[in-house]
Amino acid sequence: MSTKTLADFDFETGEVLLLDKPLTWTSFDVVRKVKNALRIKKIGHAGTLDPLATGLLILCTGKKTKEIDLIQAQEKEYTGTFRLGETTPSFDLETAVDMARPYAHLTEEQIRAAVLPFLGLIQQTPPLFSAVKIDGKRAYEIARQGLEAEIKSKTVEIKAFELTRIALPEVDFRIVCSKGTYVRSLARDFGLALGCGAHLTRLVRTRIGEYRVEDAFTLEAIQALRPPRPEEEGRARRPERPGTAPNRAGLQYFAALQADALAAKEHQPTAAAAAPDEPTE
Repeated sequence: MSTKTLADFDFETGEVLLLDKPLTWTSFDVVRKVKNALRIKKIGHAGTLDPLATGLLILCTGKKTKEIDLIQAQEKEYTGTFRLGETTPSFDLETAVDMARPYAHLTEEQIRAAVLPFLGLIQQTPPLFSAVKIDGKRAYEIARQGLEAEIKSKTVEIKAFELTRIALPEVDFRIVCSKGTYVRSLARDFGLALGCGAHLTRLVRTRIGEYRVEDAFTLEAIQALRPPRPEEEGRARRPERPGTAPNRAGLQYFAALQADALAAKEHQPTAAAAAPDEPTE
């Protein structure tokens, strides 16, 4: 994490601030939170992260906002997990599984070979559940109304695509790619190439150009840098709310999965509930 303190920043003149975006927060959620916490007049982000992605989000303030396009144009690095054998309309956990297919017959050799056609310049169609504009409307607004729309494919570059773990149905990866690449679309296309379908279950942006998530502040650390307002001086600061964003439209399926996982954990048998003849540790 960055060793800078608030005294090292001059937000009004202009700074590039690295944030590790929390899960379920939109990029706009983070920008608004930081703007309000640090009372910054001019601030924007250099590249959107989906609510279900975490990792490096770059904020530019003051005169540094002029560098947003330059930063956005740099290559990105991601790590994450594909789940084989299941597809969802959003290509991730935002929506429920709509199709399941066999995957156990796939060999590691077949899975690794499926990576090769995606290296280099490829044509990719963004997800309908995305911020791409269609006739002036965001695609996700159309998708969440249950409507269909055609999204044109575009050329992107996959500079590196490495499988770091294969534990079916999960496949972990590392990707280095150009601006505009949708890793969710890569999950869909990778699943199609294997004939079993796939969707994205975890995504972390680890790098943009030379900026790395290891040097990023957490949102909690940024909030701790917040200067007291004049009316708060001499008074105890109110405790911060938990670091979770409000429920966002379209994340109901993810929320349901989390609730199910928590319920399953709570109902797991404990050592005290073991059968009398079974030894416990």
